[in-house]
Amino acid sequence: MTVNDNLLRARLEADRKHFAEQLEQIRTGHINEDRREGSPFGKREEEAAEAAELENRLAQEKRILNQLAAAENALSKFDKGTYGQCENCGLSINPARLEALPEATLCLKCKAKLANNAKGK
Repeated sequence: MTVNDNLLRARLEADRKHFAEQLEQIRTGHINEDRREGSPFGKREEEAAEAAELENRLAQEKRILNQLAAAENALSKFDKGTYGQCENCGLSINPARLEALPEATLCLKCKAKLANNAKGK
């Protein structure tokens, strides 16, 4: 492993720890207990606010779970000796791309193809 690989691995391990902590905070967080006592809509407004807050927390939890999974996948690739290889074409991912996005699984060429296919081009 090169010095750059060691730095990327350390960064991924720190990211994994950070995402796990964020996930724990979301899962153990308490719902804001602000009450809307003076509202003419009373309980309905309160229920709508709670539903919106729950929806936001679930979306945030999903985003963090995806980030955690990406970091763990990259660390697994380090262990297998396949880190830095494109999952699509098997070629090496540009080191600058890995520095910017250590959990990258595709080279820029394959990522661009995937994006174009998703747009229907």
